[in-house]
Amino acid sequence: MMLTGERIELASVIETARAVREGRQSALSLIEARLERIEALNPSLNCFIEVFADRARREAAAVDAMVAAGKNPGPLAGIPFGVKDNYNIADRVTTAGSIVNRALPPAAADAVLLQRLTRAGAVLVGAQNMDEFAYGFTTENAHYGAVRNPLDTARSAGGSSGGSAAAVAAGLCDFSLGTDTNGSIRVPASFCGLFGLKPTFGRLPRTGTFPFVHDLDHLGSFARNMADLALVYDSIQGHDSGDLACDDRAVAPTLASLHEPFTGRVGILGGWFDELADDQGREAMAMVAKALGASDIVALPGAAAARAAAFLLTCASGANLHFAQLRDRAGDFDPSTRDRLLAGALLPAGPVLQAQRYRTMFREEVMEAFQNHDLLLAPATPCTAPLLGQPTIRVAGQDLPTRPNIGLLTQPLSFIGVPIVAVPVRNGAMPIAVQLIAPPWREDLALRAAATLERAGIARGPGGLPC
Repeated sequence: MMLTGERIELASVIETARAVREGRQSALSLIEARLERIEALNPSLNCFIEVFADRARREAAAVDAMVAAGKNPGPLAGIPFGVKDNYNIADRVTTAGSIVNRALPPAAADAVLLQRLTRAGAVLVGAQNMDEFAYGFTTENAHYGAVRNPLDTARSAGGSSGGSAAAVAAGLCDFSLGTDTNGSIRVPASFCGLFGLKPTFGRLPRTGTFPFVHDLDHLGSFARNMADLALVYDSIQGHDSGDLACDDRAVAPTLASLHEPFTGRVGILGGWFDELADDQGREAMAMVAKALGASDIVALPGAAAARAAAFLLTCASGANLHFAQLRDRAGDFDPSTRDRLLAGALLPAGPVLQAQRYRTMFREEVMEAFQNHDLLLAPATPCTAPLLGQPTIRVAGQDLPTRPNIGLLTQPLSFIGVPIVAVPVRNGAMPIAVQLIAPPWREDLALRAAATLERAGIARGPGGLPC
């Protein structure tokens, strides 16, 4: 089933925020419009676990009051946004898509990135559905239900940040924050046809979020166009001592440079990344490569082992985090999550240690590729969005279990913490994304290349929204 009927156009975040600052658009009326849309469409899409209508109205009224007083409420003035359910929201229990966490005390404060967005004038509208504890790629949550893809409600929105992506694609909010441990921003961006950013590990502080795998977790965002993605990214950058992994380096603004054409050296990842893509993914890759002037095939022989090592670390670290609850409350877990965590709890230390060693080796392999390239390309998913409940996907002539294998092309790259922008290519009935992979701390290169592809019409976010 598809959401059909009259379609509406949604102005960009930049345009809307400007209208609010200039008094041409009321932040409160904007919020009311989004809340009305959430009320109409969320029952079928299931993007939000909880909607904060009262808070949103208070924050929007505060933005309007600042404008009336002649003050600047910020670059995101009045913009409605949502956050994945593993971000702390003051006075609310951070459930992280689980019922196990309901016994936790409410958060004392908003997550740091949420605080930064509020200071920039953005208005929170709700907490968004996810795979339990961020362990999954399809957001088919046994407790809160499956998120449906707004482009085709019979299909998955991807995961684990599926609610965050689907809400933006459906126009229920104007951007959202997600997390990416093994591909949980890039997979939903691919399935829902959005731009998604996973920055360098350590670039954004995770202070105030519920962890999954401490040394793999990244925070990032979804947007409908590149300028909006860059504006949100620029608004949340900066060091915070609450996250020991957060690097203490200067903020690196990116929005102002998006108009500059990307002219760097681009390599195309072959082998694993080509063999596990379907025809539509390869066609999308060819379109992106041609637009960026890329023809050089780059081999990463260690990709398959890197994916296996990432799987080991994910299972073992997740199991360690939830060990007490697995022992005492195993029946309260989503069965799919529980079984994988239990398997991780049984892993001996030797393979986990070897996985960490291999991580260093694979990172060196990728860094060597960056000696001759400014950017690398790879498909984001092995296929377009599967049907909800679909047991297998066809990959390289084999039928593989869907839920663990959607991240085949993202996991090896999450593993080493490099920055990646997922760009949506609409070359079929459903979109598919290409990953633009940059060296550490060079988000600007991937963002500029994505903007170049957007101007060329190769990468395109959602068009008109279904009513």
